[in-house]
Amino acid sequence: MLTRLCEPQTHQPTINELVQFLYTDLIRVVLNREFPLKKVKVETRMTAKHPQQLLESEVLDKDQKTISVNLARAGTFPSHICYNALNYILNPEVIRQDHVIAARKVDEQKKVTGTTLEGSKIGGDVDQSIVLFPDPMGATGSTLVSALDFYKKNVKGKALKFIALHLIITPEYIRCLKETHPDLIIYAVRLDRGLSKPEILKTTPGEKWSEERGLDDTQYIVPGGGGFGEILNNSYV
Repeated sequence: MLTRLCEPQTHQPTINELVQFLYTDLIRVVLNREFPLKKVKVETRMTAKHPQQLLESEVLDKDQKTISVNLARAGTFPSHICYNALNYILNPEVIRQDHVIAARKVDEQKKVTGTTLEGSKIGGDVDQSIVLFPDPMGATGSTLVSALDFYKKNVKGKALKFIALHLIITPEYIRCLKETHPDLIIYAVRLDRGLSKPEILKTTPGEKWSEERGLDDTQYIVPGGGGFGEILNNSYV
């Protein structure tokens, strides 16, 4: 699905359907691996006939406070998908969606120099919450660094976990976040390092992080899929 999403002929409305499919699957993976469980003992449809044999199982703790952060604009639709899924799977009363407007800062050569946070709508503290950042592209890492800096410095409470949910990331992104926010848990469907030397491409990802490269000179991912924010919103400004 991600391969199809990255092909030049894929546009609206197909792109939204593919993103819906991918993030619905990705949020389930994160829920299963990262969210707390609790033991339950419940009746089933067979309990009336066998009352002594209840179902004993481990299930997700539905009262785990969770926040999905919309990093506008590429992250708007992915965050909505995750937020909607969480409301069905967990207790809706402990789920919220925050909104942060982030924009790339570029120099005269169109090279990314950082990220500007131009506005936010934060619905409360993050104490003991799992904070999700569903953002399709992890390129330079500047957007996540700025968002994490903001939450850690300006939003009250200590989060239980910070988790990023991406479709594509680069070695540069991983190096950046490991250095600036090593507590961030990163999930991605694909790692792109297409501008690495041929001998590096023959190695297992991570063996030679310092020599792996996935960004071109204007900080776009290669092979990547172009600017997902532009394509998702059909806005190329």
